[in-house]
This record gives sequence, C-alpha cells and structure tokens, in this order.
Amino acid sequence: MKTINCVALTITIIGAINWGLIGFFNFNLVSFIFGDMTLFSRIIYALVGLCGLYLVTFYGLLCQKETA
Repeated sequence: MKTINCVALTITIIGAINWGLIGFFNFNLVSFIFGDMTLFSRIIYALVGLCGLYLVTFYGLLCQKETA
C-alpha cells in the first residue's frame, strides 16, 4: 500500500502544480506537453482525479489518529 500511496500523492501533486500554473500564469502544462484534450491528456486528467479521490480516504485515517 505504501507504493500506491506514494504514486497517488505524486500524481496529485503534479495535478496541483498544473492547477497552480493555470491559476497564476494561465498556462496548462498538460495541454502544452500532450495536446489540448487528446486521449493521453484526458487519461492524465482522469488519473489525477482518481488519485485525488483516493487521497480523500486519508482524512479518515488522520481523524482516527487524532481521536485515539
């Protein structure tokens, strides 16, 4: 599970950096590298979304540790 957690966290960080670039500089790194809404860029966006949803489960783990 540690490997999955690290991969999910890394992909989510990449997505967060991309959103930061969009917000600050109006520059979409994924579209720049892979094209605007190509199949590969859509897969990357989907992976970022799935990893973000997976990492939501960490809230439950953190809350359990605080109350224990």
